[in-house]
Amino acid sequence: MTALQSRIEGHILTPTGFVLGVLTLDAQGRIADISGTPVATAAVRDSGAPIVLPGFIDLHVHGGAGHDIMEGGDAALHVATLHARHGTTSLLATTMTAPQSDLDAAFAAMGPLCKQRAPNAARVLGVHLEGPYISEARLGAQPPFARPASFDEIHRLHAMAPIRLITLAPEVGGNHALIAQLVAEGFKVQLGHTTGSYEQGVAAMRCGATGFTHLFNAMSALHHREPGMVGAALAHAEFAEVIPDLLHVHPGAIHTALRAIPKLYCVTDSTSAAGMPDGDYKLGRHTVTKCMGGVRLADGTLAGSVLSMDQALRNLVDTLGLDLADASRRVSTYAADHMGLQDRGRLAAGAWGDVVVLNRDLALQAVLVEGHAVRLN
Repeated sequence: MTALQSRIEGHILTPTGFVLGVLTLDAQGRIADISGTPVATAAVRDSGAPIVLPGFIDLHVHGGAGHDIMEGGDAALHVATLHARHGTTSLLATTMTAPQSDLDAAFAAMGPLCKQRAPNAARVLGVHLEGPYISEARLGAQPPFARPASFDEIHRLHAMAPIRLITLAPEVGGNHALIAQLVAEGFKVQLGHTTGSYEQGVAAMRCGATGFTHLFNAMSALHHREPGMVGAALAHAEFAEVIPDLLHVHPGAIHTALRAIPKLYCVTDSTSAAGMPDGDYKLGRHTVTKCMGGVRLADGTLAGSVLSMDQALRNLVDTLGLDLADASRRVSTYAADHMGLQDRGRLAAGAWGDVVVLNRDLALQAVLVEGHAVRLN
């Protein structure tokens, strides 16, 4: 990374709205001050001034640049570097359902990267353990190594690299009984890859589960007599992930979730095929094929995405019609809120200098991670 930036000028999105002014950073890479004149959101794209938003936060990243998190080695660094070039300033490296030995190797490799910021890369905040504690009947693109949750396994993996988020199916084995203890120990728990009923979803939330993994995908659907896990999310959730690549979820379903779930936020669920040409790539132990803008298994099942967070922002604004401030919150602030991070996902004094600068077409012009500029090419 280059030296710390000291100031950025433009239309700056603060927690109270846009201002046309200056953002100043201190020597530690945190925001020292924001000053300026309030501006209506609707007017921001009409001006030639740069648009300054909080850096994007992606809590569900499997890969990118031809590398898969489950490879171990320096794969996570390559992934974090690719996504930083698309405006992601912090992320959770996301694992696949896999045998214990595969998870051990991936976690051992990620541990050092979670401890320090790497040059020109997104900050890796920790791990999203997506499975293996999921339903065999709702694997989606996950390999067939699902099993009930194990505290011993979670604690052992957590000692190698910090687990920040755990996806589980509450109906599997003794998973429901473990939720409250996991939450008490500081793990965030969300529900996904599940055949669970509406009632099981509500019960899991009462025990402390707070989110839903890629809402609508790989979970029991909404029916007016059997509301399913989707119904539990729409009726009761404050937080849920959604993949806004316009392949995984119809725009109408996203609009439904936007009306029902206050802090619906975006993830990419990106694979090693992100940022790469069409062809075959790895997703855990699966081989997946990128073509026609998506990633699929041989049987046609969607297998993650090639979405980037800057494209997610453009999809929210230009296709779904969200105003820019709302869209920004759904690619930054709400994910930070879900993880309890008050110093990321927002541009305010004291927060980290995680910043993206865009033009009126919402194309990236600059990215700062903790105050340091990222090379975009």
